[in-house]
Amino acid sequence: MISGHPKASTKQAIERAALSLFAERGYPAVSMREIAERVGIRQGGIYNHFGSKQALLVHLMEGHMRALLVALDASVPKGGDPRQRLAQFVRFHVLYHLTQPDDVFIAYMELRSLEPDGLTRLKELRRAYEERLRRILEAGQRLGVFAITDVPVQAMGLIAMLTGVTTWYHDGGRLTREEVADIYAEMVMRSLDVEETEKS
Repeated sequence: MISGHPKASTKQAIERAALSLFAERGYPAVSMREIAERVGIRQGGIYNHFGSKQALLVHLMEGHMRALLVALDASVPKGGDPRQRLAQFVRFHVLYHLTQPDDVFIAYMELRSLEPDGLTRLKELRRAYEERLRRILEAGQRLGVFAITDVPVQAMGLIAMLTGVTTWYHDGGRLTREEVADIYAEMVMRSLDVEETEKS
């Protein structure tokens, strides 16, 4: 533990251990005892910070989504050319998700493990993230630079495609993270007929 901050340090260690175990084996297969053993504390010590395994899962998932929203708002401007904003959104999404593989895996795969209250809160945060992308797409649609039939469907489809990068990309391969992000940005722009619009 870090001297002077034992409680904060223990809580962070619990979070890291739970995140790793949930990602490795899935939430239902992990016990509080196993989390405590990985941290090196008694099982009862977890309850000084989290009332239940479900509370710990919600805390991890909410923390990921809130950090994601803060980072997005710091990286992608709310105004300006929607084409530039969309390219920035795509690159941000790909790069951020590649740096947080365990958080991303749990955020998507363990929605099924959430109880109603936690699920409602997570869905609200996910909608807030999706709304950021919708606003960009709507702005481009209004200006006639994006060829979009249905903004909500397009937004959900794009997010699913972008998040899919975490299932196949591995560091040390042929392409860097930045190169992959650029390729994804180009794919997205082409899918919305941006280049053809610019030529006309």
